[in-house]
Formats: sequence, C-alpha cells, structure tokens
Amino acid sequence: MGNKIITITRQYGSGGREIGEKLAQAIEAEFYDNKLLDVAAGESGIHKSHFEDNDEKRPNSFLYLLSTTYGQGGVPFDDTLFFAQLNAIQKIASTQSCVILGRCADYALRDFEGVANIFICAPFEYRVKRAIEVYGITEKHSEEYVKHIDKQRTSYYNYYTEKKWGMPSNYHLCLDSSALGIDGSVKLLKQFIKEFYKQS
Repeated sequence: MGNKIITITRQYGSGGREIGEKLAQAIEAEFYDNKLLDVAAGESGIHKSHFEDNDEKRPNSFLYLLSTTYGQGGVPFDDTLFFAQLNAIQKIASTQSCVILGRCADYALRDFEGVANIFICAPFEYRVKRAIEVYGITEKHSEEYVKHIDKQRTSYYNYYTEKKWGMPSNYHLCLDSSALGIDGSVKLLKQFIKEFYKQS
C-alpha cells in the first residue's frame, strides 16, 4: 500500500491540531503543522519568520498593492510565501505518509490521488471554552478571538483557492469533535482512514 496522505482543516478551538497530531501517531505518519514552515523556508530560501508572520493570513488589500516583490516577475511577497508552502506540501506528500494541518493543503493536493480531506468543527460555545481552558485566551476576549481566527482562516482559504472554507463538499469527512472528544475523534478517524485506503 502507498503513502497515506491526510489533510485537516479546522475551526479554531475544535481541537483539530491535537486530533491531527494524535492521528498521525496512530497511523505512523509524519505530522506537519509548524514543521511545514521549516520545510517551506528550507526549500525557498526565505527566512522562516516571514512564513510565521503571514501564516494563514490573507494579504491586506491595500498593503497587498504595496507589498515587496520577491524573485522574477514582480510576484507579490505574500503570493511567493503561499506558493512556497504549496510546493512544500506537494513535496512532502510525494515522499511520505503524512497528516498536514491547514495551509490550504487540500487545495495544494487537489491533483494528487488517495488524499483524505477532513474538516474538524465544533459548536461555538465548546470552542470558546477550549480557547480559555486549553489555549489560555482571556475570557473577556475569548468569543471575539475565536471569531477572528476563523474569519482569518476563511479569508485566507477563499482568497487562494477556488473553494469555500468549511464547505462540506470539499471534504471526505466532516467531524464535530465535541461529540466524541479528542481521543474519541482520533479513534473514529483512525477507523475511517483504514476504510478509506482499503477502498483507494
């Protein structure tokens, strides 16, 4: 059997990162979250700090017009960063079993065969509670912060792809993590991946 390639798109506070990391361990695959930025930086020669500063953020429309260009063709720097990540995602998926978190990975791998695309969501109240208890967001600003990050990810995804972030038709499986919890979600996804690659 070939490599298992899983992309995870997630609402903020849904536990998508924890689920992705545990799923990768369960299926003996590499997990790529921030580590993806290391690969993109190494392959492109662009300092990692630029990827971190712009991570899953849509360019400001005004600043975009004034943005520094990089390389030949006058390509805006934000676009250069996006395509560097896209190339890194494709290279990773070409060489190993992996679970890739966010960064439009499902779009980057749209022409690859045997990619399982998963969307992790949860009710807003559940995600706000996790933001406070797990991520240390102050209660006063928690609701606003959760909405802000979701909006940021939505804008980034919609800007750079031909799809709509969170649209069920983009994914093979949409999972409400609050229904089973983190470990229960991992257990379900492990079984899903087993069946998915049995059919591939």
